[in-house]
Amino acid sequence: MAHYDAILLSSFGGPEGQDDVIPFLRNVTAGRGIPDERLEEVAHHYRHFGGVSPINEQNRQLKAAIEAELAARGIELPVYWGNRNWAPYFGDVVREAEANGHTELLGLVTSAYTSYSGVGQYREDFEKSTAGTGVAIDRVREYFDHPGFVQPFIEGVTDAAAELVAEGVAPERIHVLFVTHSIPNSAADASGPSFGPGGAYVAQHLAVASVIGEAAAPASPWSLVYQSRSGDPRTPWLEPDINDAIGELAAGGLTEAIVIVPFGFVSDHMEVMWDLDNEAVETAGEHGLKVRRAPTPGVHPAYVSGLVDLVLERVNDVPAAERPHLTALGPWPDHARIAGGAVVDEPAAAAAPEATPR
Repeated sequence: MAHYDAILLSSFGGPEGQDDVIPFLRNVTAGRGIPDERLEEVAHHYRHFGGVSPINEQNRQLKAAIEAELAARGIELPVYWGNRNWAPYFGDVVREAEANGHTELLGLVTSAYTSYSGVGQYREDFEKSTAGTGVAIDRVREYFDHPGFVQPFIEGVTDAAAELVAEGVAPERIHVLFVTHSIPNSAADASGPSFGPGGAYVAQHLAVASVIGEAAAPASPWSLVYQSRSGDPRTPWLEPDINDAIGELAAGGLTEAIVIVPFGFVSDHMEVMWDLDNEAVETAGEHGLKVRRAPTPGVHPAYVSGLVDLVLERVNDVPAAERPHLTALGPWPDHARIAGGAVVDEPAAAAAPEATPR
């Protein structure tokens, strides 16, 4: 059994008032030399909601739900919460944990898939935050196909499709759009070159979409689409954009309704609320399509329970053959340990497994 004395809920962070918006966006884009005038173009998304991103409150709720689940199982592990881009910052939380005598942390990252943003950047964050301290951080594996993460989406798509059918839409005229964050093609390829174009990032999403689609809406066609593209327009990013896809479906004449499934995200944060609930829903309306949006896991009991299962998986060093997964790609391997600002004890399974998405 591995010894951990605390859990670190690790997330992106977001502003909590109008005065926070530009400083937050500076943090997000640090090192890219983007002037404030361009940041203001993105800031209006946050300003529309009073300058408050929902992600921090969502993480407070998730932290409380994890604590309740741990208590119900009789597991005595305190839960800290830290962010990459806004308070509470990782460095401050690590120092707080060390001051409290907690030096063996297990990271629960609010990102289910393999990418630089979801894996490599958190690894760098942990290295920086533990530098010069006596704190070590492990993190749970990517959980894109863990039942606790997938089940809420199955339920959401099932309910959405049933509502549309009750309104008279035939299942074959409902198109399910599985949507995730677009990233540069080069970054996607680098997430797992053995998987071919799109790397592990695309392979994981396709595999999970297939599971959800088969379980929740087997008679409805589905597509993988992307949102929230940014950066230099000359740089190729993963496509199609969800709004372009909606237009093409409407032009094809075979689709009467769509179900939007934000399965690239764990909560209804700003990019879900603005890019999907605002822009994509508006696009669907302009094309005369009915639309439903499936919820993200949030604090769904299956998701919360699954996160605690992932903790126990590491605590008890559960063999890979016994770790739950719903696709042929899983279970994803564990990560290297971060201690004192350095990567240590790189696990033999750190390389992505050779597998074919189904």
